[in-house]
Amino acid sequence: MTIQSKSRVILALDVPTLAQAKEIARRAAPLLAAVKIGNQLFTAEGPAAVAVMRELGLQVFLDLKYHDIPNTVGQAITSASKLGVWMVNVHASGGAEMMQAAAKVPGRPLVLGVTVLTSLNEAGLRAALGTTRTLRDQVRHLAKEAQASGLDGVVASPQEILDIREACGDRFLIVTPGVRPADAELGDQKRVMTPGEAVQAGADYVVIGRPILAAVDPVDAARKIVEECDKGSA
Repeated sequence: MTIQSKSRVILALDVPTLAQAKEIARRAAPLLAAVKIGNQLFTAEGPAAVAVMRELGLQVFLDLKYHDIPNTVGQAITSASKLGVWMVNVHASGGAEMMQAAAKVPGRPLVLGVTVLTSLNEAGLRAALGTTRTLRDQVRHLAKEAQASGLDGVVASPQEILDIREACGDRFLIVTPGVRPADAELGDQKRVMTPGEAVQAGADYVVIGRPILAAVDPVDAARKIVEECDKGSA
């Protein structure tokens, strides 16, 4: 049975083993909207990681950022659907045809388009893509392409939430990594807000890993973040 929670917090299980992931997820489960399984854990443990989280009653955001030819991405979404995941993502920069292939999969999970990674700033974007658009314009462009292609929402930094809402409306899902409590280290994140600020700006869900995983008491850290999000939505 899936845990029913009004939480906006998705815990990023960026850990090397399923044993570690299971322990923290089990303890934090009542505080979470879902858990995120990304490249590190999925590469190490495979579909078993999804199965264990579902056995704990948790929804799973499978964060593998598919970016390939349309047929391959469509087949990957089909496979993800068979795992019973709640949400998956694709790189919006893969183009409209690729996103449409993902959107057309029967019985699929929610599919989000990744806009611009939160580790990039303006200079990093230009160096990586060679685009002349500003970072905000690039995110807005990709969000509109994702919506027009039939995706359910996007992954974007909290700093672009207002732009996306203006371009895509209130029913388009926005999931935001790059969220850090005020006293947390930024690490490799460049475009950040606090959890409360992100929710207040209009994020549907916030993805948080290291500030919870590295805390002395991860459950207490998760609880404080949930409380901050609740205040942001009040």
